[in-house]
Amino acid sequence: MKKFVLEVLRRGMVACGFGPLILVVLYLILKHSTGLENLTVDEVSVGIVSLSVLAFVAGGMNAVYQIERLPLMVAILIHGGVLYISYLGTYLVNGWLEWGRTPMLVFTGVFALGYLMIWAVIYAITKRNTDRVNTLLREKQQRAE
Repeated sequence: MKKFVLEVLRRGMVACGFGPLILVVLYLILKHSTGLENLTVDEVSVGIVSLSVLAFVAGGMNAVYQIERLPLMVAILIHGGVLYISYLGTYLVNGWLEWGRTPMLVFTGVFALGYLMIWAVIYAITKRNTDRVNTLLREKQQRAE
């Protein structure tokens, strides 16, 4: 358990430095898409802290896949659930998402679709690489016979 906690902290600290950089990109997108020109000191401060925390959580949560006793689907559900709650909280705290049934449902749908698409890409790449390694192993075994 201690090893897991240290891994979460290590990964989180590495990732949390990217939070403010991501915030800069988000603010630039908001500026160009909505005409946002001025931000208060409070808005910038909350943005920096919340995105740093979000990056820490997102980076640290990847350590859940290092727990060998945990079935992959359980790890995916834990990872996805924590990320969903973290992103939802960040969007609400920063005022990027309104409270209400429709905005929450749209956010949930977009998050779930994005999460599934990322996992589909990861699965396809892993399957391709595994198939390639298995083919090479079969060829090597056939040459050895």
